[in-house]
Amino acid sequence: MSLFHFGKKKEEEKKAPACACNCGCPSGEVSEITSDCCSEAKDGICCIKVLGAGCKSCHEQYEYAKEAVNTMGLSVEVEYITDMQKVMEYGVMSMPALVVNEKVVSMGKVLKASEVEKLLRKLGF
Repeated sequence: MSLFHFGKKKEEEKKAPACACNCGCPSGEVSEITSDCCSEAKDGICCIKVLGAGCKSCHEQYEYAKEAVNTMGLSVEVEYITDMQKVMEYGVMSMPALVVNEKVVSMGKVLKASEVEKLLRKLGF
């Protein structure tokens, strides 16, 4: 892929309308950051991600997030991202971080499952 083609694709993505779930990915497409975010939005949540370095605290956050999602009966998979380049794309400097619908909602602190539930409810889910 040439640099020109790459730049053109990025330009086209920016011009596309936002998807129905407001996560920021282009309608009908999936961008690099959003992974498969918009393909199956459920209960207003199209994606939940835990960003981390693979350490114990980050892994705990991932497990707590999965537990909260299961307890709430949500049909969304929690993704665990340890690729530092992808983490940096979110502007996160302290980990673990929790991302809901492509927005960073918590960073630098391990939230227990009950705290994740409260946060999701506060966000309207």
